[in-house]
Amino acid sequence: MKVAIETEGLTRRFGRHLAVDAVSMSVPDRAVYGFLGRNGAGKTTTLKMLLGLIRPSAGTARITGIDVRRDRIGAARRVGALLEAHGFYGNLTGRENLALTRTLLGLPAAEIDRVLEVVEMTDVARRRVSDYSLGMRQRLGLARALLGAPSVLVLDEPTNGLDPDGIADMRRFLKALPERTGATVLLSSHLLGEIEQTASHIGILHEGRLVLEGPLARLKADLAPEIALRVDDAARAAAVLRGHDLTLSEQGGELVAQLRRGDDHDRACAGLNRALVEAGVAVFAIGPRARSLEGIYRQVSAVDPARLKETV
Repeated sequence: MKVAIETEGLTRRFGRHLAVDAVSMSVPDRAVYGFLGRNGAGKTTTLKMLLGLIRPSAGTARITGIDVRRDRIGAARRVGALLEAHGFYGNLTGRENLALTRTLLGLPAAEIDRVLEVVEMTDVARRRVSDYSLGMRQRLGLARALLGAPSVLVLDEPTNGLDPDGIADMRRFLKALPERTGATVLLSSHLLGEIEQTASHIGILHEGRLVLEGPLARLKADLAPEIALRVDDAARAAAVLRGHDLTLSEQGGELVAQLRRGDDHDRACAGLNRALVEAGVAVFAIGPRARSLEGIYRQVSAVDPARLKETV
């Protein structure tokens, strides 16, 4: 498998505070990689080390095989970034703002037309940025990141502050980017639902450590499965299920029982159904439920980091 971004033992300390703890991540070429973690988990610090904006305390980061610490400029030429602060000049048009970056990078003028077409902003490129909506500014930021056709795009909260229509538009852009441009997308976000609809791979950072990584579809299938139940007496059913040493939650009017890794779905459903019926609980529906990204995130984020390797 070709790898676009790779880190080994990437670590960053700020005084006594360990912000990023020996992170070893691998982002496949042309993937959309969702980089997840709560505020303070170390996501932004990790991204800054990948971009060469801060130096790691230990470990290495490579962009398309280039060691960021040894050749920061060479690595930077392979990366386009969209960070939260856009830094556009409001009195200039979108095209003029892109022209400033294009000139600094020494790129041909035709490059502006190319990126504007990719983000579907050709018709508004001559309007002043001060007249742009937030969604338009985000798309212009994405256009700037695409200048020079970088191999890797690092996007930090690209949907932050957008309305539902703007979020849907950005999701569509991001999903199509690898196919349209050949770029690998590293996408940091706190919107789990959007990542679930956009990313092909995920990495979850918890207290500075990378606790889970891999293709999203495989992780959904491999992690401890769930069984959803609809019954006439939820309290009584919960008492019966707890007797089987299962973790329970109530979601959307259903009881959800988390199985253990390796448990057979069908046998578990049959056994639980029998136990409930024998206890006098009417079972209206029972069956395995596909894991959601939110469920995966909550599962691994609730575990003591010292025990994570035993769990996932």
